[in-house]
Amino acid sequence: MQSFSYNGYVMRKDTPLAFRIPGDLKKGLEEIAKQEARSVSQVCEMLLRTGVEAYQKEGTGYLQRSLSRGRQKQTEQ
Repeated sequence: MQSFSYNGYVMRKDTPLAFRIPGDLKKGLEEIAKQEARSVSQVCEMLLRTGVEAYQKEGTGYLQRSLSRGRQKQTEQ
């Protein structure tokens, strides 16, 4: 099992997670990773972690607001 510290978080690498994402999202993650001098996996982990923490703090309203923003962007395009 791997572990490392990133901005105060100690992260253990003990469970794999794989899923498909749209190409534009992957490109955005790659750009962030390059700017931050991190791997795409590290960026994804931090974004997922902050999202989960926000959800745990704010409840279902957090996810509903995110989904609403996504729908608004789709209708604007």
